[in-house]
Amino acid sequence: MAKEGRLWPRLLALAALCLLAYAPALSLPLFEDDYPLLSFSWQYGPPAALGALWHTVYGVRATSIWLIWLLWHAFQLTPAAYHAASLALHIVNVWLVYALARAWTPMRPAAFWAAAFFAVAEGHQEAVIWFAANSELLMFMFGTAALLCWIRGRSLFALPLFALALISKESAVVLVALFELTDRPAPWKDRLLRLSSYALLAALLAAMVFAGRDGNFRFSDGSFSLDAPFWLTWPRNFARVLWPWGWLAAAAIFASGQLREFRRAAGLALAWIGISLLPYSFLTYSAQIPSRQTYLASAGLAFLVGLSLAGLLAGGARGTLGSRRLAAAAMALILAANVGYLWTKKRAQFIARAAPTDELIHFARENSGPIWVQCFPRNNLIASEAVRVGAGRDPSILVWNAADARRRDATAVFCYQEAKAPGRR
Repeated sequence: MAKEGRLWPRLLALAALCLLAYAPALSLPLFEDDYPLLSFSWQYGPPAALGALWHTVYGVRATSIWLIWLLWHAFQLTPAAYHAASLALHIVNVWLVYALARAWTPMRPAAFWAAAFFAVAEGHQEAVIWFAANSELLMFMFGTAALLCWIRGRSLFALPLFALALISKESAVVLVALFELTDRPAPWKDRLLRLSSYALLAALLAAMVFAGRDGNFRFSDGSFSLDAPFWLTWPRNFARVLWPWGWLAAAAIFASGQLREFRRAAGLALAWIGISLLPYSFLTYSAQIPSRQTYLASAGLAFLVGLSLAGLLAGGARGTLGSRRLAAAAMALILAANVGYLWTKKRAQFIARAAPTDELIHFARENSGPIWVQCFPRNNLIASEAVRVGAGRDPSILVWNAADARRRDATAVFCYQEAKAPGRR
């Protein structure tokens, strides 16, 4: 009971760190991709639509669609509710990082500091702030819970949780490699047998995704391809995930004789990062993996940073005052840099990102007739769904060319330009 009594203050402290870093996101509006997903959830979120959902591209992100549908029915168009849901998932995930590190023997000394870093890290901020990226949070939650049960030998719970991770996002198949990474030492045949049911489930899902690739826009629009230059994308983004805290932590661990006891664990943390990035190394639309898709890899970074801090604090406990002071300075710098960046630069970027759809919604509410959209920096689908969901109007009110504007007498003209506020006439 004494141990449990000490656990709650740590969990509350970790939740407070999450709030400190990400609470400003609660006041943000929704972003462009949120509106099509809300509209999609109206049709495919209800329990009766389960069969139809599975035959869509979002069948392997079913948990996300169900969450969106539930939130819509509970809160309608209340942006704070959706951002609060993402933040709540992040808090749960931080707690899971803490629990996983405590259960995974090499990471045990770093448990609290790893979770604390994961709570405030800005590198994966898009997954927490952008509600449409909640599939990353859900996949992480179910996948990490499955890993925790796996390490503790509770296969009865691990396999269903892994199945939920698989229907949260396609990239969950990579968790099979993380099961192997965290497995206890045993003869390889025993390990293979223990892993077989998870590998079979992942292979089945991957086969179904590839079988339906003709109807999957991720394949048809060229955004994902097995021919992508992963040999360039993977190392580039591996280095990017480590910057700068991972590089500093790795240097401290591998260069300092005082921290040599953590070198094997650091190697496992680096392997975690590399494995987690593999599914996203086949993207073709960018050589830089979006920050939301580094959420799982960021846990490996957190383990690495946590190990370096734990090592410095252990040195302080043994009487090395310089180590204790260095650890305190490092923790203060990490907190200030990450939280400050999230509160200032990233918040401003997300406000700018939401502005086009937000302005169009307000314009559609204020003007009753057809609207001639002369300039809008997003695609027509986003504009249509923003008007349908955000303004409660039929998307047919939007007019996209001069001829239709004259024919329909569209006197309300909307033009949004990135460099200035939208003109209204």
